[in-house]
Amino acid sequence: MAAAETRIICAAAELQEGGRAWRFEIAQTDGAPPLPAFVVRYRGRVYAYVNACRHIPVELDLRDGEVFDLSGHYLVCSMHGACYEAHTGYCVSGPCRGQRLAAVPVFEQDGNICINVMPS
Repeated sequence: MAAAETRIICAAAELQEGGRAWRFEIAQTDGAPPLPAFVVRYRGRVYAYVNACRHIPVELDLRDGEVFDLSGHYLVCSMHGACYEAHTGYCVSGPCRGQRLAAVPVFEQDGNICINVMPS
């Protein structure tokens, strides 16, 4: 089995606390189309999720990268108003209360936000 490769998603400086998300795609190993995803900074850490509401799988951001509510504490689905905790992906209100966004493991390294991917 081949070792995972590190892929840079964006420069760490691109992510501001409670600010606009950085969108990226995750390749799937089964040949299916890539999954849309996003990464945000919250309380000094980075968190990434598949960009799909748990109620109906539409992307959370109506406008590119705008996923936080006005307080900068919750991720909000622009279609249904579901509110998710930024650090857990747990839905605290809305039609999918109690469900979680699908987390994507990301990390900061050498001034970048990165993800490990399997070579194709």
